[in-house]
Amino acid sequence: MRVLLVVNRNSRSGRRIRERATRELQARGLEVVHFPTRHSAEIPTCDAIVGAGGDGTIMRLIGRAMRMNVPIGVIPTGTFNELARTLGIPFDLSAACDVIAAGHAHTVDVGCVNGAYYLSEASIGISSRAARLQTSELKHRIGYLAIVVTTIQALWFARPMFAEVSYDDVVVRFKTVQLTVANSHRFGGVFAVGDAAIDDGWLDLYSVEIETFAQAFDVARAILQGRRVSIPGLRTLRARRFAIRQHHRHHITADGEPAGTTPAVFEVLPKAVRVFAPD
Repeated sequence: MRVLLVVNRNSRSGRRIRERATRELQARGLEVVHFPTRHSAEIPTCDAIVGAGGDGTIMRLIGRAMRMNVPIGVIPTGTFNELARTLGIPFDLSAACDVIAAGHAHTVDVGCVNGAYYLSEASIGISSRAARLQTSELKHRIGYLAIVVTTIQALWFARPMFAEVSYDDVVVRFKTVQLTVANSHRFGGVFAVGDAAIDDGWLDLYSVEIETFAQAFDVARAILQGRRVSIPGLRTLRARRFAIRQHHRHHITADGEPAGTTPAVFEVLPKAVRVFAPD
């Protein structure tokens, strides 16, 4: 099998990971190719695309894998690695290469917003602001602590925002501080919802509308219990397509990467891409 290896060049250990991943994959009988140059538009022919990095790195490979009709291999070296957690892909580099070499691919759904594909979630509000504050320079300087710092900053400046959501011939209007449209049951680094899946053909919308301390407690409890329920302070909706309009444009992030602004349409592409995962 010939694999195209793509490594997050902005990571603090990108070069070392690329060299080690290349050796490990070759040791398992795989032919490894790379892009000729950093900005090359030429795509080498391959049987699979392997991404070494976090969810953002994998997110940038989805469209290419779909166009080439090849599976994606994941070597999780990022911060949250939600896709790896969802599919049970080991975090150890050698073990992740074993999964790729075994060749068992799981077919999953793909979310799409503003032409950007994602596998875990797309967000508007607090988490989107935090993601935009997490610059490569900040991550290089303080590592994982960058997530804590930027989340606190985002919470400090959080303000309610209007949202009009259309789905299944229904229109709802409300104020929220956080909107998440999830494709998977795992997202945000800490959320795991019991009755959702990355291959169920649905998108799940979560809106945080906390107004009192009691609501905050109930919402936190529902999240920790992994329940997809609508309660005071938390609205949940399920559909295959959501159209979101707001009074002001708000930034969207998809799997932690910029994905334009509202208004926007979120759609699910069922069984759209294959990902190597344990059998």
